[in-house]
Amino acid sequence: MPSFEPAAYGPAFEELLRRAPVNPLDAGQADGSMRVRLEALTEESFRPHTIRDHNMASGCRAGLWLRFNYLDQAHKISQDIDTPEGSYWHGLVHRREGDFDNAKYWFRQAGKHPVFQPLNQSAKGVLNQDQWDPFAFIDVCAAAVRGQKQYEAACLEAQRIEWELLFDYCWRRAIE
Repeated sequence: MPSFEPAAYGPAFEELLRRAPVNPLDAGQADGSMRVRLEALTEESFRPHTIRDHNMASGCRAGLWLRFNYLDQAHKISQDIDTPEGSYWHGLVHRREGDFDNAKYWFRQAGKHPVFQPLNQSAKGVLNQDQWDPFAFIDVCAAAVRGQKQYEAACLEAQRIEWELLFDYCWRRAIE
């Protein structure tokens, strides 16, 4: 996977992405210092680009709220996106909330997503399977959250890669 470069996503997103924390596997603590910046994200924030797909742009916004541990806001945005990407973001929210069965439901709605192939390539040490299995990953994350610390580092790294791939996927389809 090429490195994730915040400058590639435009000025309004660059600062947020540079300040983005490493997400924990659980809900984490919302970063209060970023709330105003996140609330200010609108379609104008995508400039100098023009939005071609509003659902994908909403996916980027949901992803950023999630990245700063605002799970309620990410949930609200993602549940209003009636696409596989909306379901994917929704599944990520529920996985972070510890609602693992509901996360699996939303991953079933998302289906086999195009980010699975590069995710599997980049996160080989987590599942060691021929293809990415979001349900198996949910189970490994659940085990780590429940105290099986031997999975934690690999899950954190895979989760970071997953977020970056899905954000990039949504971004590239959101703009012209």
